[in-house]
Amino acid sequence: MSTHINAPEGAIAPRVILPGDPLRAKFIAETFLDSPKCYNEVRGMFGFTGTYKGVPVSVQGSGMGQPSLSIYATELYKFYNVQKIIRTGTIGSIQEDVKVRDVIVANGACSDSYLLNQRFGGLHYAPVSSFDLLNTAYTKAAELNIKVHVGTVASSDFFYDINDNWKLWQNYGVLGIEMESAELFTLAAQFKRKALSIFTVSDNILTGEKTSAEEREKTFKDMMVLALETIIKD
Repeated sequence: MSTHINAPEGAIAPRVILPGDPLRAKFIAETFLDSPKCYNEVRGMFGFTGTYKGVPVSVQGSGMGQPSLSIYATELYKFYNVQKIIRTGTIGSIQEDVKVRDVIVANGACSDSYLLNQRFGGLHYAPVSSFDLLNTAYTKAAELNIKVHVGTVASSDFFYDINDNWKLWQNYGVLGIEMESAELFTLAAQFKRKALSIFTVSDNILTGEKTSAEEREKTFKDMMVLALETIIKD
């Protein structure tokens, strides 16, 4: 067991899908996994383990923001020997050609978070995803006829951006704004494990188009299937 995950040894699979929303974790487990069993309810952050196409897979909620994700990803890597984590989440597009309900696969993540500064001081670290997971996701997306955008995202501590920093990121080709991936990629590098983020665009900051909370929880299935198909491949 760890501080925030109340799971005994062996209860968590080496492969973990990591949505921010614990209710999305519950939905993924109950919709896609065979014989899912709940191993964690601490702070309402549900975790489940089952099998997908015969391969053990866990799904664990991580909460919102890099500090919250840092807790869960660290405990999964450090205390439960998890080898692969794929974050599945929503993202706000900041490019006109990246539409609502499109799927994004992140190859790297910018950030405005002080977490990176505390680790690296005056150095500038570039958090990137694991190439083999990225390559598998891109290949699987083509096989599944899921159109994906591959590119850089920005992990911001601001949900309500008071400084419009997204405009600067937009000018440098960043696809969208989310809140967790830079920390996930950094932790994967620290623990010498693997990580990837796959998103569904829930809103477009430029056009104002957006989806409902229920849609974000239950209907972004292309992202979920792509993450599962990717994580079970050795």
